[in-house]
Amino acid sequence: MAKVTIVGAGNVGATAAHIIASKNLADVVLVDVAEGLPQGKALDLMHMRSVEKFTVKVTGTNDYAATADSDVVVITAGIARKPGMTREDLLGVNAGIMRSVIAQAQEASPNAIYICVTNPLDVMTTLAQRESGIPTQKLMGMGGVLDSSRLAYAVCEELGCAPEEVEAWALGAHGEGMVCWPRFTKVNGTPITELMDEEAIEKAIKRCVKGGAEVVSFLKTGSAYYAPGASIAKMVEAILTDSHELMSVCAHIDGQYGIDDLYMNIPARLGKNGVEEIVEFPLNEEELKALQVSAESVRNGLKNLETL
Repeated sequence: MAKVTIVGAGNVGATAAHIIASKNLADVVLVDVAEGLPQGKALDLMHMRSVEKFTVKVTGTNDYAATADSDVVVITAGIARKPGMTREDLLGVNAGIMRSVIAQAQEASPNAIYICVTNPLDVMTTLAQRESGIPTQKLMGMGGVLDSSRLAYAVCEELGCAPEEVEAWALGAHGEGMVCWPRFTKVNGTPITELMDEEAIEKAIKRCVKGGAEVVSFLKTGSAYYAPGASIAKMVEAILTDSHELMSVCAHIDGQYGIDDLYMNIPARLGKNGVEEIVEFPLNEEELKALQVSAESVRNGLKNLETL
């Protein structure tokens, strides 16, 4: 049985554990610095096992020794956004957490595939790779799946279509600098540029870009976790089943789309080796320029990392 470690037993980590276990994908280890938190949530999930009829095990621990030899390690640890905060506001605190977590996790599971979720995503994924030296193919971030799901939701709200009919693409920086591709966002194979007017498309894109902040504004004391948890599980499933499914992944770009040495959300196929392939869509000049501008916003964020 495959083994997945989730670092951080807060709402995002616990939700991801719930979905991974319910899908019977792997045994899950929840690890957290808070004594009792991962143990309690793991026990609660195991009590649910007889209801959901899954057979994998969920355990909780404060000790990385229990995470040894994981196939996939997901890092959700870090403080969450509060109203008025940007993802970038989290940089200082979460950078310290990421440095500590990646060192301990890598020591226990040197051959695992790593998925970073901690915000600001692009910067934290870069930091994890720089600190660990893990091959870029085996270390990625979760942001694009979530952003694309928010775009798909906005399209469904505009057109009244079913979720399974929508293929949505949100890429670039995970935050205000993200880029949506309307020409490649389709409903039953038809681009939304043929189904929606420009005003409706802009409205959908705005809902996508502001989706996380909209959730935060309602919750007031935390940020989204159901959709992020499901997005993590989707990536884990693609890796463990070696599906090569194409999705928006915060992957290391090295020349594709005219962008060099940068972590950013980009179309990628995931499989047993991690990022198996980065796929280049046939962008027009305007679309390519927008992606490259988004890349520059990530580079600007990385400059703040150098001061820490």
